[in-house]
Amino acid sequence: MKLEVCRWPEPVLAEKAAPIEEITPEIKELVEHMVETMYADDGVGLAAPQVGEGIRLICIDQTGPKERGDLRVLINPEIVECDGSVDSEEGCLSCPGFTGNVKRSERVKVTAKNLEGEELCIETDGYLAIILQHEIDHLDGTTIVDRASRLKQAMYRKKAQRWTK
Repeated sequence: MKLEVCRWPEPVLAEKAAPIEEITPEIKELVEHMVETMYADDGVGLAAPQVGEGIRLICIDQTGPKERGDLRVLINPEIVECDGSVDSEEGCLSCPGFTGNVKRSERVKVTAKNLEGEELCIETDGYLAIILQHEIDHLDGTTIVDRASRLKQAMYRKKAQRWTK
């Protein structure tokens, strides 16, 4: 079932998500719906807060949006190391029509659990590193709009008011 994606500035997007203590059947069902939503909306990543769930869960697929060859589900992901700096032009399913230049780490090391509860560690750079940072930002209550200049935020806030009424 395709879920509705929350749009900025909905409050859930500004809140720090809670850790997942147990991988329940409901979590697994949410993952199925999130993956369907991410692919249907041509995304490469989707965080649980983007669909109104304040938990630390992300789905990503760096081969997207048209291909579907590297699906990863990360529970309680955490950036434990980062290095370098790169500018990234990013968009977001929760911020339709908004793109922004975001300064990101060039390389990251992320720890998490998979859907089976197994510990994983991803050390990567490039596009996957950017996707991971973007989605983990959502878990910490940060969107690309929050990382934009005040002027760009004000312009987007005015645009967003049209769909919040």
